[in-house]
Amino acid sequence: MMSLYDLDKTIQSRKGADPESSWTAKLFSKGPEKCAEKFGEEAVEAIIEAVKGDREKLIGEAADSLYHLLVMCAARDVTLADIEAELDKRTSQSGIAEKASRG
Repeated sequence: MMSLYDLDKTIQSRKGADPESSWTAKLFSKGPEKCAEKFGEEAVEAIIEAVKGDREKLIGEAADSLYHLLVMCAARDVTLADIEAELDKRTSQSGIAEKASRG
């Protein structure tokens, strides 16, 4: 089974690859804005399936969303390890306290 770290490693390895040989490389070649747009589209599709209650379609759209989230972040040089480090910082406090500290 592929882990999120395996997926992130594969995505990172596609930076600078030939856009004709890889969908990920093609996304990177279109710039961070296009990567963000694709993530937004997939996130909306996941939300729609969650609201509709179609479990199988939600699983597929959630997988697409995770992939496109990692591509979008990689386009701005943010890795899964960076995201995990931020989540680790947040586990020492409640979600309510963390939200209050933001603003």
